[in-house]
Amino acid sequence: MSQRIYLDHAATTYLKPEVFVEMSPFFSINYGNPSSIHAFGREARKAVEVARERVAKALNAQSGEIFFTSGGTEANNWALKGIVTANKSKGNHIITSMIEHHAVLHTCENLEKLGFEVTYLPVDENGIVSPEQVKDAITDETILISIMSANNEIGTLQPIEEIGKIAAEAGIYFHTDAVQSVGSIKLDVKALSIDALSLSAHKFYGPKGVGALYVKKGVRMDNLMHGGAQEKNRRAGTENIPGIVGLGKAIEIADSSINQYAQRMKSLRDMMINGIKDNVEFVRLNGHSTKRLPGNANLSFEFIEGESLLLSLDMKGIAASSGSACTSGSLDPSHVLLAIGLSHEIAHGSLRLTFGDANTEQDVAYVLEVLPDIVSRLRDMSPLFARRKEGPSYV
Repeated sequence: MSQRIYLDHAATTYLKPEVFVEMSPFFSINYGNPSSIHAFGREARKAVEVARERVAKALNAQSGEIFFTSGGTEANNWALKGIVTANKSKGNHIITSMIEHHAVLHTCENLEKLGFEVTYLPVDENGIVSPEQVKDAITDETILISIMSANNEIGTLQPIEEIGKIAAEAGIYFHTDAVQSVGSIKLDVKALSIDALSLSAHKFYGPKGVGALYVKKGVRMDNLMHGGAQEKNRRAGTENIPGIVGLGKAIEIADSSINQYAQRMKSLRDMMINGIKDNVEFVRLNGHSTKRLPGNANLSFEFIEGESLLLSLDMKGIAASSGSACTSGSLDPSHVLLAIGLSHEIAHGSLRLTFGDANTEQDVAYVLEVLPDIVSRLRDMSPLFARRKEGPSYV
């Protein structure tokens, strides 16, 4: 293996050295419990509040509106379950989309078992939710709309500003799963009329196992965790101080250079997409061509299996994905790709390449050097390709 190239940043990112440096003392020297009133505890409490202020600044929120969690999954669960249970006297209807992360979809399925009604909105061929359909789905019983800001698989950006306005005008709470967006695009919770927002540190060069939930002041929401008085009596459990410190530092770094970062990722993304489409036939781009995360390239290759493609790339030192890391062990096609209209066969041949800070144009060039031969070899072994009928390419 001549080199190793990581192109799976949507699954997770590395921990930036400066983030680790800031976290390090809280593993060994500053080990106090922030609930303690002595000096050790006060040092830990100060570190938590500094991190809280950093998150709030990045989102244009107030520090008192930020609550730390164990990650994006907990934040999504808390937002949905907490809001609907606290407001069930007003209604029992939730609106979401068919392409949400399973942390939202499975939570909605659980809420359906508890008697809540859920509308799962379709998306168009680019994976975009229609604001008009959101508006049409609202009933007198609707209490929550949850639409992700960007899809974790195909990278499509959703019209959350328009959806947020629709929700606000109707007096309905609006939550967005922003796990893939935070650190890649600028999000202003006030300008976007967001009532609750989920994020996870390991998606923007912070540590794993820590996230945050923004909850707009005044939003009625029940607790998910019960026990102690941590997080202003909203989320029980001794705080993960090193993780929280790392999240705060990572989001501060990301926010300070977010426009430059996005532009560089977009350049690499477009170079990869155009290079693949120019050199490989029977391939299509999944998701919107421009309304997508700057570092996401998701393509489907007809006549081959995505798993074989991933293994072949891995043998060449290239780490990629065929979809969400949370479902990589599943034999079923991606629910996102099926929702945008792909057949099972084509959905199985998807490849997600997601860029990060350490990637270069040389990385793109290497992928474009080895990928066409891999695809050609796999297609030569495919009975589907052998029986193909002459037809137009997806390009």
